[in-house]
Amino acid sequence: MIIALQSDLSALVQGVNMIWVLTVTFLIFFMHAGFAMLEAGQVRSKNVANQLTKNLLTWSVGVVIYFLVGAAVSTIAGGLTGGGSYAVVDAFAAIYLPEAGAAAAWVNWLFGAVFAMTAATIVSGAVAGRAKLRAYVSYTILLAAVIYPVVVGFTWGGGFLASLGFKDFAGGVIVHAMGGIAGLTAAWIIGPRMNRFNDDGSANVIPGHSLTFAVLGTLILAFGWYGFNVGTSASPLALSDGSVVLGSFATVGRVALVTTLGMAAGAIGAAGVAVYKTGKVDTLYVANGLLAGLVGITSIADAIVWPGAIVVGILAGAQLPVVFEFIEKRLHIDDVCAVFPVHGSAGILGALAYPFVATSFWSGGASFVGLLVPQVVGVAVIALWTFAATAVVFGALRSIGQARVSRQHEVEGLDTSEHGVDTYPEFGSPDESTARVDGRTFRSDGGVTSHTSETTATSETDSEAREEDKL
Repeated sequence: MIIALQSDLSALVQGVNMIWVLTVTFLIFFMHAGFAMLEAGQVRSKNVANQLTKNLLTWSVGVVIYFLVGAAVSTIAGGLTGGGSYAVVDAFAAIYLPEAGAAAAWVNWLFGAVFAMTAATIVSGAVAGRAKLRAYVSYTILLAAVIYPVVVGFTWGGGFLASLGFKDFAGGVIVHAMGGIAGLTAAWIIGPRMNRFNDDGSANVIPGHSLTFAVLGTLILAFGWYGFNVGTSASPLALSDGSVVLGSFATVGRVALVTTLGMAAGAIGAAGVAVYKTGKVDTLYVANGLLAGLVGITSIADAIVWPGAIVVGILAGAQLPVVFEFIEKRLHIDDVCAVFPVHGSAGILGALAYPFVATSFWSGGASFVGLLVPQVVGVAVIALWTFAATAVVFGALRSIGQARVSRQHEVEGLDTSEHGVDTYPEFGSPDESTARVDGRTFRSDGGVTSHTSETTATSETDSEAREEDKL
């Protein structure tokens, strides 16, 4: 057995490394639980099931489409724009029927798929509370098939942005900023929730139903982010002169450190600006600031000095309240879960900050301008492509009346109108097993649940009107 291992150490190294990739892939997949809780907590109780369903369908529909179409499209886009060789049939065959012995083919596909689905699910938080489920799923299909894969082709797929030197280590722009820009564009085209803005342009706050869910989701996402960043950094083992050696764990350590410092600094930055603006520490700003700090360092985590992680994290968190207020009060766009300040502007900030904090710049190995230009071009190209593609899709859906639910359905809540369920039935009117007599409500088991001064009869129309007033 020892002789066999010595004769094929490459198999041992490959096996351990594939287990590493699968482990971090499963960790990234678990981030969907974080997105589900974060978004569910920030919407009204009557829209919780709709938000959870969108998260479930993002993965279920999106990952199938990415397997059937998207992964190959990214290869084709990379070859078309990067000057490399490619063949359409071969691109699809490499996914469907990898060559014998290509043990890592489907492992690598799954690793790419969880990144794609992260970008897709970001959009759902921006359009919460008023987008039709069919519209969101339609966009998810197109994002997984074309919109995101083209961005990957330009960059990680060896396309022209990769040739230019654009730096995005783990998807701060390719995944997060792309998702944030798509979400903002979709929210702008669909329009705000009812009574979100007054006739004079002033904004009304529509609070989410559970800070507990939102903070739980935040911490789950932060946990999964170690897979997102650290998992991308290096393989555990490598072969060197016929011997098995550790992979580049100096890089792994750097990524783990700056990921931790970035998230902590992001929460601090958001909390500080919130105190400055309002005199109070807003819990959602702290939670979203932590995530913005993570997004800010995601594209550059493998190649920056550690003080830079603190600076970038603080700036990413600090911009969150400022950008959110600008979107709300100046642009009058209803970005329900603040996906653009968290994922969009924070990701762009991190990518553009790279020349200031890069190890290669501080060591004298690269010029500031040489590092900056590819970042500016990369951000501009990805932003323009994402905006244009998203605007076309949601603009077309709006033109045929399929982008937004009806006014009545929005008042009732999307849980009822889109799914036929009530997430919190105890919060609503008495259920069918109760009866009211002389102002008292009797349960079917004989108990009394409430007592009022007079018998109340409320029509369905009056109930809907009160719900609309609450908006």
